[in-house]
Amino acid sequence: MSTAPAPDVIVIGAGLVGTATALALAEAGARVTLVEGAFAGSGSTGAAMGHLVVMDDSPAQLALTAHSRRRWHALAETLPPDAEQDRCGTLWIAADDAELQGAADRIAGYGRAGVHAELLTAAQLQREEPALRHGLAGALLVRDDAVCYPPTIARELLRLAVALGAVAHAPSRVQSIAAGRVTLASGEVLQAGAIVVAAGVESPSLVPGLPIVPRRGHLVITDRRPGTVHHQLVELGYLHSAHSFGGASVAFNVQPRRNGQLLIGSSRELVGTNPTINRPLVHAMLARATEYLPAIAQLRALRTWVGFRPATADKLPLIGPWPAIPGVWIAAGHEGLGITMAPGTADLIVAGLLGTTPPVDPAPFRPDRAMPSLEVAA
Repeated sequence: MSTAPAPDVIVIGAGLVGTATALALAEAGARVTLVEGAFAGSGSTGAAMGHLVVMDDSPAQLALTAHSRRRWHALAETLPPDAEQDRCGTLWIAADDAELQGAADRIAGYGRAGVHAELLTAAQLQREEPALRHGLAGALLVRDDAVCYPPTIARELLRLAVALGAVAHAPSRVQSIAAGRVTLASGEVLQAGAIVVAAGVESPSLVPGLPIVPRRGHLVITDRRPGTVHHQLVELGYLHSAHSFGGASVAFNVQPRRNGQLLIGSSRELVGTNPTINRPLVHAMLARATEYLPAIAQLRALRTWVGFRPATADKLPLIGPWPAIPGVWIAAGHEGLGITMAPGTADLIVAGLLGTTPPVDPAPFRPDRAMPSLEVAA
């Protein structure tokens, strides 16, 4: 029988949201136990692209992503080299004048959040990224966005949390949770004053009623061709693909990796957690990418994989207490922004549990807020 004191908080899930939360709680002086069914950085974190991006779909999303990106810039100084955090910036590509005008309209909103963004003409875009096809209208450049390698960072954050006294149970699957109690598949029961569920798409299996659905996506990694692109490149049509819950969709989204490889996305579809690769959809995704970046046709695809984004119908994560089970808090449902929002999510959880001032208004992220149906969101 263990004689160790019961933790103050049990965090379930060692993806980036879970490990960032565990570390922030440990730094705040809490006794933390983290439970992970596989290993740190597996699950959605291990399948993610690793784009640290400020998004402005709503004032709440803009506030949390802007705060989180500032936290990432501070974290960058402490991360190991294999975290591969590079501040390459994001180029939101406008295919026509209407998209460019829409991009121009976003600059003022970014500015109010303290985020610098600038509009590039077609000629300026061509100078920044000569490999893009000719005829594009221009782009919105957000220079301080970055890319990273999420699995390494999750492992590092867990290491730092353990160094501060956190206890890790991994691999150790959770069978059920109740107020103040976590029952593991082994039969062991852990007790704590608070439980934070940061288990991504698996969160609803632990907390019935959570409005989270898995949204499958594909990524392709190419062979090395250093210097092909210099920024994270995303078509402005990506926003429609990300927001619609209709049928399967693809959008141009390419990321340069430090070793010269290109990471190509993106796709979205609602098929549960089926891990099968949808090859027609991958072909459509690569065709879309080649349409914007013809050089992709000359590269060799080395690997294709799928991941599952934990999505909500209103495109905001669930962060805060879950009233149906006293003492249970939720940190899940970030869809494709879990990597970006991890530090900000951790800050909100710490502020909520310790009663300190939150970095942004937590109200829009309440897990029990009214949520539209997926049919309405389609």
